[in-house]
Amino acid sequence: MPDMQPSPAQEPDDTTIESGILDRLTYPDDQRPWSVEELVREIRHRLSVIDAIAKLQAAGLIHRTTDDLIFPTRSAIRAKELEI
Repeated sequence: MPDMQPSPAQEPDDTTIESGILDRLTYPDDQRPWSVEELVREIRHRLSVIDAIAKLQAAGLIHRTTDDLIFPTRSAIRAKELEI
């Protein structure tokens, strides 16, 4: 079975991962909580996703529930609407 993990050269940078997560969370037609595991499956970089979630939460852009559901703050949604 081939290795499904990308090589380090293919690893996207932290900003790209954070932006991708925030885009998924604030997409106007799909605003719903995402689980951490859904984001990991979608982006396929477990440690980078977990780090990005922590950074976005520390910046006040997302909320994380005790059962690992992630959803955007009102500020994040508004910033997306304004295309900031």
